[in-house]
Formats: sequence, C-alpha cells, structure tokens
Amino acid sequence: MKRFLALALTLVMALSLTACGGKTAEKAPEAETPAATETDDGYHISVILKTSSSEYWQYIIAGAQAYEKDHPNVTVEIKGPPSETSYDEQQNMIETDMNNADIDGYVIAPLQSDMVATMIKGQTKPVIALDTKIDAPEVLAFVGTGNEAAAKMGGEAAVALAKERGWTEINCIEIAGVQGDSTNTARMDGYRTGVTEAGGVFLDDEVQYANALADQAVTCMEAIMQNHPEGVAIICANNEDMAVAAARAAAGNEAYKNTVFLGFDGCQAGCEAILNGQLTLDVCQQGFDMAYKAVDACVRALEGEKLEAFIDSGSMIMDESNAQERLDQLKGYMG
Repeated sequence: MKRFLALALTLVMALSLTACGGKTAEKAPEAETPAATETDDGYHISVILKTSSSEYWQYIIAGAQAYEKDHPNVTVEIKGPPSETSYDEQQNMIETDMNNADIDGYVIAPLQSDMVATMIKGQTKPVIALDTKIDAPEVLAFVGTGNEAAAKMGGEAAVALAKERGWTEINCIEIAGVQGDSTNTARMDGYRTGVTEAGGVFLDDEVQYANALADQAVTCMEAIMQNHPEGVAIICANNEDMAVAAARAAAGNEAYKNTVFLGFDGCQAGCEAILNGQLTLDVCQQGFDMAYKAVDACVRALEGEKLEAFIDSGSMIMDESNAQERLDQLKGYMG
C-alpha cells in the first residue's frame, strides 16, 4: 500500500509539473544575441586642426560633425589651437592623443608637417592628413584641396579679368601666409604658374608674408601701395581674410580701383565681400566635404580598406555670378 501511495504521489507531482511548467521541456529558444556590429564596438577618431578660430575651419568642424551625426558608430573628437602659429599647442594636442589608447584613428591638419611626421613615427593606427600633406609612411591618405592646381586656376582667372579691366602691364603681388608652410608654398607655386602661363608677371621679389592674419595683410597692402603708387593689376592672397583686408586697405585709392583682388577659401565672408564689391575673385575650397571625406577615409582604413594616396575634396572659382549661390550653400552647412 505504501508503495502504491508513493507511486501515486510521484505521478501527481509529475502531472503538476507538466501543468505548471510543462513548457520547460518544450521551452522556446531565447532570442539570439545579434552579432557584434560596428555600432557596438564604435570608432573614436581624433581630429586635430590648424586652428578652430577662423570661419574656414568652422566648415571643417561642421563636416566632421556631420559625419559623426550620419554614423552613430563613430565618435569624433575635434580640437585645434588658437591660431595658425600656435605650434607648441598643436604639438601638445597631437602628443596627448597619440598616447591615448582609446583613440582608434587620427585626422591631422599639421601646422608644421615635418614636426608632425616625426611625432607620428611608428604609429600603427590610421593617420589621415587633412588640408596639408604630411610626408610620412604612417599617413595613409591626404584629403584636401589640390592647392597648386586650384591656385593656378585662380591665377589664370585673375589675369583674364585684369585684361578685361584694361590693364596692359599685368603684374601680380602675393600677400602670403606663413613662410615655409607647405600649403602656402603650393598656393604660391600655383598662383605663379597660372599668372605666368596666362601672360602676366608674378613678382617673386615682392611677396609679402602676413602669417595668414588679416591685420598683418593690411600692413602688407599699405607697403605695396607705397612701393607701387601707379597700381598693381593683381593682388592675390594665401587666404580669403587677407585678400578682403587688403582690398579694404586699398579702398579709395584711385590707382587700385581696377585691381583684381584674389582670395583663397570660399567662406561666407568672401561671398559677402564679392557681393558688396570688395573682393573680386575667390578660389573656393570645399572645407565641409574635406572634413567629411577625411573622417570617412579614417573609418574605411579601420575597416581594412586600402585608400588612395590623395583624395581631392574639390575647388571652384567664385565671382559675382555665383557668390550668392555659394553663400546659401555655406549657410546651410552651418544649420
């Protein structure tokens, strides 16, 4: 009898388990954990600029931020020194980030290319040069404007316009940026070639260096007007801020009323200066696209893709016919 009761109790317990948890034996499989994705791991990209204080570099920042917004798996950390002569500050930024284990790749716009090449020696994480080349095997790609070709295009356009304005002696003087900077040198070479091939004369001995600063460009322009009271057909500048400053300094000087003032950058200030008649021509870089493509190149390198050595972000010539369209585009970038 005890054995029968024990057997019956066992049967009841089994039935009870089946009723309360019968699906234990037929338990539905748990949802599979999705395979790790790029979003799970993420990429942390350091973007170190020449400066963050000018309008041009604000478009660079906007382009890098846009890439981050479009790619949730990418974190972009952007920094830059106060000016384009703040060499020590940029070097400290680069050194700090090179020693940061949490950073996966680097986008660097060097103030001193040779120094940066030394600082990144032996770096195994992807390094992309932005705006200015870095001659080092660690650099997988240079993303930027073809500065020499773009400046050549500007020089040719300036000579053609100077001829239209009635100049017979077409001399060109450059107000240059930082002496020794590779971007400055490339633009100067391009201006020289464009002006010369189009029939003008590039006055190498009269180049004025203004360290990429508008206030120094005013001083340079005052010196040019003193040395050339008869006027000069073309004043070209390494950047837009200097070109606009030079044009303002020459405003009211009758000998310079038909001078072609040629800048380089294509920012909002340049668009407005052309629309109000101060600046004549501007070589426009595509800074927003440049930064977007540079961060993208760094990510693609992290994913194992082989990059082209040079990724051209494009350029165009701006004059009064397309300045408004360009201005509207730039305002859209800044949101």
